[in-house]
Amino acid sequence: MKKILIVDDEADIIEILKFVLEAQGYECVTAMDGETGLNYAREINPDLIILDVMMPKINGYKISRLLKYDSKYKDIPILMITARSQEEDKAIGEETGADEYITKPFQVDYVVEKVKSYLG
Repeated sequence: MKKILIVDDEADIIEILKFVLEAQGYECVTAMDGETGLNYAREINPDLIILDVMMPKINGYKISRLLKYDSKYKDIPILMITARSQEEDKAIGEETGADEYITKPFQVDYVVEKVKSYLG
């Protein structure tokens, strides 16, 4: 079973994504702040990470950078989700190694589609 780490400080977003992705047969682990999310990523080595940008402790950009520049984790796809839709923010997301950049509000089906495109 493919394992997905969802890191977001909004409980409702975590719940929706977890519910929908588990219904698709994925195992989901969740974290509500960046520090916990980064620790989980290193502990469980997930198959994919869904990562919010604006979070307490460590933001999504920093987590993405830390993981993408570490040979152990660099191949984990990161779907970055953010309320910030400016081109500049998107560029930062890409610079930090995020594989996808999804803006809020998002369609849950779209996120599931993206997950499937990476995990099958």
